Amino acid sequence: MKILVMNGPNLQLLGRRKAEFYGTRTLPEIETMLQNVAAELGVDLEFMQSNHEGVLVDRVAAAITDGTDGIVINPAAYTHTSIALRDALEAARIPAVEVHLSNVASRDEFRKLSLTAPMCIGQITGLGADGYEWALRALVRYLVSKKMNE
Repeated sequence: MKILVMNGPNLQLLGRRKAEFYGTRTLPEIETMLQNVAAELGVDLEFMQSNHEGVLVDRVAAAITDGTDGIVINPAAYTHTSIALRDALEAARIPAVEVHLSNVASRDEFRKLSLTAPMCIGQITGLGADGYEWALRALVRYLVSKKMNE
């Protein structure tokens, strides 16, 4: 099983930016933690991060034909602004789980609307870096269950 872990703008700054919202773990530290979970679950991960909307949209489109079974995505600021990323997730029809380190519902008003979440099977917010682990576990459980019911 192949899972794509996508991260949007400014997430390369984790560990240095607004620790009160995003915690102190860096993106490479989160990726290492996820690799350990993936080994336990027996799945392969691919990581990518981009500050550019089109790069993220192109990667979702590529996932349609490259054997990607599921996506864990933190669209970051594009959560609230990117119709293009939303449309790419809808077109791909690949099960995805949206992750946010902070509790977006308790922050600025504009952060309360996710354009991308309706294209995902679920959303995990406010659990910090651990949210990535729970997203991965939930996605793999969903994919295994779906495969068993086919």
